[in-house]
Amino acid sequence: MGAMFPDGFLWGTATSAHQVEGGNVNSDFWVLEHTPGAIFQEPSGDACDHYHRYPQDIALFAELGFNTYRFSIEWARIEPEKGHFSLAALEHYRRVLGACHEHGLTPIVTFHHFTSPRWLALEGGWEERGAAERFARYCERAVQHLGDLIGAGCTINEPNVPLLIRHMGFLPPEAEAVFSDPPWRQGFKKSLGCIPEQFSAFIFGDALRARDTMLRAHRLAVEAIKSGPGDFPVGITLALSDMQAVEGGEARRDRAQAEVEEVFLEATHGDDFVGVQTYTRTRFGPDGTLPPEEGVELTQMGYEFWPEALEATIRYAAAKTGLPVLVTENGVATDDDTRRIEYVRRALQGVTRCLADGLDVRGYCYWSAFDNFEWMLGYRPTFGLIAVDRQTQARTVKSSARWLGAVARANSLEGMKG
Repeated sequence: MGAMFPDGFLWGTATSAHQVEGGNVNSDFWVLEHTPGAIFQEPSGDACDHYHRYPQDIALFAELGFNTYRFSIEWARIEPEKGHFSLAALEHYRRVLGACHEHGLTPIVTFHHFTSPRWLALEGGWEERGAAERFARYCERAVQHLGDLIGAGCTINEPNVPLLIRHMGFLPPEAEAVFSDPPWRQGFKKSLGCIPEQFSAFIFGDALRARDTMLRAHRLAVEAIKSGPGDFPVGITLALSDMQAVEGGEARRDRAQAEVEEVFLEATHGDDFVGVQTYTRTRFGPDGTLPPEEGVELTQMGYEFWPEALEATIRYAAAKTGLPVLVTENGVATDDDTRRIEYVRRALQGVTRCLADGLDVRGYCYWSAFDNFEWMLGYRPTFGLIAVDRQTQARTVKSSARWLGAVARANSLEGMKG
């Protein structure tokens, strides 16, 4: 098996705006984080202050050896009120894109990564069909200002994740219960002046209704993005798990794949690539999903340390879509950096096997650049290649970052022992 990667292979790391920028006060998630009784362990706050520190951060990514950076632009900053676009926010992201080019990084831009403007959530969020047109309008405005500097575009990050976390039982019971809890409802009404039923945020809304709107939004967004300046590939990113069945679990597995993955993969017709985002496997028995297998190492997220999942999902996505694959997220939450290196090494070995079999894999982005805000879990899980001091915002580069950077420079796993 060859350890070399193709010329032009994209090597990078990934972030999302809300998780690293800080102060995203106009977003729906900021509202949820600050509603009394919410299930967030802590608010995002200043996050990693990447909004202000991006020049140094991007320079550091390049210094480490990466040639790409995947990040999201924040709809809630660009269109803080319905129909009113912020030139200042657009200029900020233009400067971020410029910094990427200055340091030789191909910028992969995600137009929506979980968070939306609070005004959209107050209108019913992704459960309302009209959200598709509103999203396309935002994409069109953003690409008009930024498109000439974008290297690749991702419309929506993991639109299938609300279905995934429900189907797999990943959302804790308290997350489902909190929205019918009287104290939470009272706090919500006091903070926003509306009843909770008016408000729908990504992950917490009606997953099936949101699915249909998001799939439509993706198609409209591809058209809007391609109508603007620049000539770059556009696709969608999907949360894919290596779905495995033990004896008797095949029917359950197949149904989950159809509902959670295949319907979204089918919607990629006309795209330039499919973004694969994989962390672990999911096992199915006759009665549904199974707990982690006894004796298998677990991550800080509570699921299995299973880097081989990436090879399986790349093969699956390529077979279902016929499109080139870009690994837009893959990583592990652990406080043992040697295990992070081992995880990535084994995941990349799977990528090389895919390449050896002729699959068109264009790049690999590790999640995440930083130990950042991990949604309901706050800052406890540490996925990052770079540690961030919560008090001083000082960055500390981990050994895994230097190891993966060396792989990127060499464009090869050959001799990379860690």
